[in-house]
Amino acid sequence: MKIEKLTPAFKDYLWGGTKLRDVYGKKCDYDKVAESWELSTHPAGQSTLSGGEYDGLTFGDYIEKAGRAVLGTNCARFKEFPVLIKFIDAKDPLSVQVHPSDEYALRVEGEYGKTEMWYVVDCEPGASLYFGVNRAITKDEFRKRIEENTLTDVLYKADVKKGDVFFIQSGTIHAIGAGILICEIQQNSNTTYRVYDYGRRGADGKLRELHIDKAIDVSTLTPSDTADKQSAPEQIPGGTKTALASCEYFTTEKYVVDGTVEIDVDDSSFASLVVTEGAGTVTGPENAVEFKAADSLFVPAGTGKVTVSGKCTIVKTTV
Repeated sequence: MKIEKLTPAFKDYLWGGTKLRDVYGKKCDYDKVAESWELSTHPAGQSTLSGGEYDGLTFGDYIEKAGRAVLGTNCARFKEFPVLIKFIDAKDPLSVQVHPSDEYALRVEGEYGKTEMWYVVDCEPGASLYFGVNRAITKDEFRKRIEENTLTDVLYKADVKKGDVFFIQSGTIHAIGAGILICEIQQNSNTTYRVYDYGRRGADGKLRELHIDKAIDVSTLTPSDTADKQSAPEQIPGGTKTALASCEYFTTEKYVVDGTVEIDVDDSSFASLVVTEGAGTVTGPENAVEFKAADSLFVPAGTGKVTVSGKCTIVKTTV
């Protein structure tokens, strides 16, 4: 099977910046390039294949044509493609929000819930984000603080630096702060309940919609486990490998390459390779693909041994 390069779908949310276009070379005409959906079959924005036999196909159509075997045996337990991977450029802070569990989302929204992981690609000095509550609160207090615009007083505020990892389980109240560029690995869902938005107005001039009742239904109102779960880097030939986060939906690792690193992609899962910095070449049994920072590559399950050559950092995701 051949390694495929992907072209993302873009989102121009009002809090977005321009780094994905101006710094990383993404080809997008939006004034603001808030998100690039790098690996996506979601109907709200599918990535497409770039070059080769399947050039121009949406990722979903590629799976249909190539066959579900490209996803690996671990994906058989999921009815839909299980993950969505994106870059997020937060020039301004995102809304304070929460995502539901699978049980709630499937019952109420007709799609899966969202557990996600953030890898901080870069950030401005002093950048921070919100991650859960800083003490236990009741649903009544939660509602009152939303109504009185004091919710951030009871949220846990975390300072961030490049390379940090945050694992955000469904039900966790959270918000990415201004000046942060992240790679997000999440469940394949676009269900978000907004609970506080700094009084911002959308393109129509109206205050953006809040989803208070649903947020109260699904939010965890006790402090979250905010520890960075990534392991110590393991020395491997050609660089280092670091375990980042793992759950029932995805497993992520970081490879820092200075030379040539070998990765084995067996029948159990595809490998998504998202380049967070540097440049190089990924070579498999059937082809080789050059890459630069912010590129995204899909390696089909069963490809076997692939080599990553160059000087770069890559976030690898499997299911």
